[in-house]
Amino acid sequence: MKFRHLFSSSLLSLLLLGACSPQDASQAAAAGRQEIAIPTVVAQAKGFTVGALMSANVVYVFFDTQCPHCGRLWEASTALQNKVKFVWIPVRMGSPISVAQGAALLTAADPAALMREHEASLLAGKGGISASSSITPEIEKSIAANSQLLTSFGAEGVPFVVAKNIKTGQTVSREGSMDTPTLAQFIGLDS
Repeated sequence: MKFRHLFSSSLLSLLLLGACSPQDASQAAAAGRQEIAIPTVVAQAKGFTVGALMSANVVYVFFDTQCPHCGRLWEASTALQNKVKFVWIPVRMGSPISVAQGAALLTAADPAALMREHEASLLAGKGGISASSSITPEIEKSIAANSQLLTSFGAEGVPFVVAKNIKTGQTVSREGSMDTPTLAQFIGLDS
């Protein structure tokens, strides 16, 4: 009995360290999975772009604004933004505030600056940026569509990263946060 409790606690801790999960992950499995393809992400997702805007190397990151693991991935990605274009795609995994904050980021004049402010506040335990609950139906539908696309891939948590590995040319995807060297290796950047 002690072993089972220890194992359950350890497993829960491990899951909490890497990614934030939706409230009902079983829906994704029951709905069937769509192949993870970059053209699908480009056609269906709405996000904001930061980093090397003219780069052919693009990394797509599905994130929830209330996810601290997403905040850590944001921090890890900043060191690579001079080489790679990142498209951050807001989704709602839990809290309704995620939609308002995601909408604020999508409509910001300078989404990179607002994201830096948001993630610093979130990681400091202050909940992120304040955002109006008055959201246009178009933006609200975009965030809902982003969330649906994420679950159609079978993802059970965020951050969820999709990219073409620069070295292999293969589409790669991964759930959970990474440090800068791991992210660079994952997308095929030389160290």
